[in-house]
Amino acid sequence: MTGIAVITAFPILVLTVIVLSVLLPMFVDAQVAAAATYLGFDRNTYPGDENLKVLRQTFSFAGYWLNNPPGETSNTWVGKREAIKSAGLGFLVLFNGRLDADLKNVSRATGMGKSDGEAATSAAKREGFPAGTVIFLDQEQGGRMLPEQKAYIYRWVDTINAAGFRAGIYCSGIAAKESHGVSIITANDIRENAGGRKVVYFVTNDGCPPSPGCAFPKTAPNSGQSGISFADVWQFAQSPKRPEFAGACHNYSPDGNCYPPGMDANSRVHVDVESATSADPSNGRSQ
Repeated sequence: MTGIAVITAFPILVLTVIVLSVLLPMFVDAQVAAAATYLGFDRNTYPGDENLKVLRQTFSFAGYWLNNPPGETSNTWVGKREAIKSAGLGFLVLFNGRLDADLKNVSRATGMGKSDGEAATSAAKREGFPAGTVIFLDQEQGGRMLPEQKAYIYRWVDTINAAGFRAGIYCSGIAAKESHGVSIITANDIRENAGGRKVVYFVTNDGCPPSPGCAFPKTAPNSGQSGISFADVWQFAQSPKRPEFAGACHNYSPDGNCYPPGMDANSRVHVDVESATSADPSNGRSQ
């Protein structure tokens, strides 16, 4: 009986080895793919067609504004989707949201959320972005969101998702202390009050640590290292440097900006730097 058992077990052992030799590399490859990270940049003004090749040597994706970026009176990114795509860069599609002073009250904010959502989807279509593209609402103000801010954000999210695109939000991942001593992180506040809405999160945390500062590592930091475990994108450097948050970061240029490899103060192409779990965080290259 023992001899029969050994003879029977031998082909099973061989089969097991063969199966493992096939499946184990697939499992390892899947784990590596799951852990992959990518560097990207954003800036308010288009860097120029002539600089895309150099930027592509460092970055996998670029921020792309659908409306006037913060503080700007025009949008120089309009019509540049094909140039960026041809350069081999993915997209981080951005829409500049409203400050609280514009919103005033919940009713007005709700109406603005709807109209701005419609403006964002219309602009995305004009620029050639396909359905399913993630559009990130730029929420510049941090701390706990006020009722009118929440009304604006969630109506904007609903409008984007209903139009066949995917809603994302750019917001702070840094703890802000309130007057009564409680700390609140904007990303957590928005997520906890989203009522189950599907939102993709792009967070900023430029404090060193956890940020590497103005750095361009070959292996980008994981977005979860931002302190927000559910973030898909992490902005870890801003231009100009924000001393109140990034004071401990010592690798910015003397003028306070962050210049990527191949660029310097003479080029004037300073950037904000991001890491993401995808080379195309907005999935904007699919057409």
